[in-house]
Amino acid sequence: MELRNRVNVALKEAMKERAADRLSTLRLINAAIKDKDIEARGEGREDGVGEAEVLAILGKMVKQRQESARVYEEGGRIDLAERELGEIKVIEEFLPRQLNEAEVDRAVKEAIAETGADSIRDMGRVMGALKSKYTGQMDFGAVGPQIKSRLCAG
Repeated sequence: MELRNRVNVALKEAMKERAADRLSTLRLINAAIKDKDIEARGEGREDGVGEAEVLAILGKMVKQRQESARVYEEGGRIDLAERELGEIKVIEEFLPRQLNEAEVDRAVKEAIAETGADSIRDMGRVMGALKSKYTGQMDFGAVGPQIKSRLCAG
């Protein structure tokens, strides 16, 4: 639950500093986590969501804001796009460092070797292995085609 604690500490600091934009984003993060906790409890998991799920929530929040910022920019609403980009910066503070291209490439190779994948039918296993190790550190939407090309070529 370290991520939750980090978010709560940052929330309290933002309140003390009267940083309204930051506070607003931190409250959105907390609300998203609590929503997933409630959903998890409904499924019988009394502890709520774990660290990996919190990372997935944060990753999803970043993706949503990137898409919104792009739409706002295309629509000429630079002010709204900048607000979305500001929220992304706050959310990314809680995400692990993103892997660079070479690191992603190495991780994909290792996951294929670990799972013994040799055809496109094994893509789900490779993706599962990557998600268990690298949640929040890579864009799985971008990694999918890379895995597919390796399994088809190999």
